[in-house]
Amino acid sequence: MTSPERPLKIGIICHPTYGGSGVVASELALSLADRGNEVHVFSHAVPPRLARSSGPVQMHVSQGLPYPLFSSTPHDLAITSSILTVHRAGGLDILHAHYALPHAVSAFLARSAASTDPSRPAPRVVTTLHGTDITIVGRDPSYAPLTQHLIASSDAATAVSMSLAAETREHFCFDSGPPCVIEVIPNFIDPDHFHPDAAPRPADGPPTAIHVSNFRGVKRVPWLVEAFARATEGTDARLTLVGDGPDCRRSRERAFELGIGDRVAFLGARDALPELLSPADVFLLSSRVESFGLSALEAMASGTAVVATSVGGVPEVVVDGVTGLLSDKDDMDTYVEHVKGLLFDRDRAASMGAAARRHAVERFSRDRVVALYEDLYRRVAFPSGS
Repeated sequence: MTSPERPLKIGIICHPTYGGSGVVASELALSLADRGNEVHVFSHAVPPRLARSSGPVQMHVSQGLPYPLFSSTPHDLAITSSILTVHRAGGLDILHAHYALPHAVSAFLARSAASTDPSRPAPRVVTTLHGTDITIVGRDPSYAPLTQHLIASSDAATAVSMSLAAETREHFCFDSGPPCVIEVIPNFIDPDHFHPDAAPRPADGPPTAIHVSNFRGVKRVPWLVEAFARATEGTDARLTLVGDGPDCRRSRERAFELGIGDRVAFLGARDALPELLSPADVFLLSSRVESFGLSALEAMASGTAVVATSVGGVPEVVVDGVTGLLSDKDDMDTYVEHVKGLLFDRDRAASMGAAARRHAVERFSRDRVVALYEDLYRRVAFPSGS
């Protein structure tokens, strides 16, 4: 580490998923590489957002050796080994772990092993908390002490929302322990990729709502289907559901139970999100827990108003009454009225969608947020500025 002005050598560890952390990590890697940095991504498969890009990111797929001794293949140990191989070959300034568990564990193990090499400094570790690593997995007694250690021992820890940072401090930062500093760096969108002109919005035809998620229980997609059925009873309004996951089958069954199976389309996992988001009148989000709401932000950048539950970091993304409408998470009656109020008033929905686009670009654009990460990396890698 000879100069804080030279391009950085960055290793990013992430899940290879369509979920928020995998998307953000992939987009961050591509953006950092575009800014002239050397970027390596470590995972047990290629993240979808990275697979479709021609960006100069070096991908390291590390799949552990299947062996009868292991109940599951130890991908995390293989990732640690890949990190060490790259570091020994050319050095890494930063290891950025997206999720405390398991990726910060891999980062810390690699940092510890690299510290024994006198030929080059060990990489510094940045841990980004995305949500369930704190709200669900990390708080389980099986993992809570380790999660606390990983946060406190990181050279820097970030959270994607003020809400998540506050929850982290409440459950993992104690007066008797080491200092617990959590910086808030939000998720982001590329406004040139997500934009209102990605596909035309029909002037006529039935009103259309859309939802995108991983169909996990916390997303409450069956609840959303019921709310949509109530809000659109006796109409020809359509609902498009994008994604796949544990609740997909139950959501489909619920749609048919409610008699709206012919008005709900299940598209499965898709990469062409801008072309799906921009024509919709309203984006629906009904989560019980949501640390940020990246899918809502992508819809906003596409010029689509949002109806969502006011949980976690969602109010930091969706401005109630301006870029969308929020309700308490268990208040289905209000949620239903909000869906009606936007889905069947296209002028109001379009006005909120335009405001949503402006807000998304001003607050959450890629260049603005990536610069925050790059500044953090340099502060961590070159603490004295030398």
